[in-house]
Amino acid sequence: MNAIIEGHGLTKTYAQGEAAMRALDEVTLDVRRGELMLLVGPSGSGKTTLLSILGCILRPTSGTLRVMGEDVTRMKERDLPAIRRERIGFIFQAFNLFPMLTAAQNVALALDLKGISGRLARTRAASLLEQVGLGAKLDAYPADLSGGQKQRVAIARALAGDPPVILADEPTAALDSHSGRAVMDLLKTLARERGRAIAIVTHDNRMLGYADRTVHMEDGRIVADERAEVLEGAVA
Repeated sequence: MNAIIEGHGLTKTYAQGEAAMRALDEVTLDVRRGELMLLVGPSGSGKTTLLSILGCILRPTSGTLRVMGEDVTRMKERDLPAIRRERIGFIFQAFNLFPMLTAAQNVALALDLKGISGRLARTRAASLLEQVGLGAKLDAYPADLSGGQKQRVAIARALAGDPPVILADEPTAALDSHSGRAVMDLLKTLARERGRAIAIVTHDNRMLGYADRTVHMEDGRIVADERAEVLEGAVA
């Protein structure tokens, strides 16, 4: 599988008075096309910090990060929004939908931010919602949707720019088991059949069976990086 994101020696340090707290400590990791990867570990282990760096939201204190071959750590701050907009889709635990907009309008707004508007945006929004199983909910408002349906709208929105990478922070945390499995089935399909690279931060042990790869973190470091075939062999 081809690596779309490559991080080498990523470190993130925060000042705490006269001391310094190292949230990420010399992490080397890639995110590969067609692979669903889970980032797991206790709270404070550096998972979300790592995801934010991979998504070009945070800059590392040191180390290098390449997105589709480009060294984004050398880019100016003004150039990073285009990387996020064109190459990375984000999914969050809280959905972050606009309550006054319908499902289709929420997705169309994301398309508008990517330069697609008007009738084409409405058509594309309908197509994306159809892909995530919400073709009958185009005109529904978030208040009228279940948690699982809201997360599917959020996934459709993340797909708006057809990004090769999807990064998700606790996408099933607010969902019941049935809705959580439906969301993970969808994300797994996006990786396996659409070739997208997907990295997910999760505390939800129910999701481990969906992973092609599980990266365990503690104290800002990767302590294990396991692939599904290895895990299956250990169980057998």
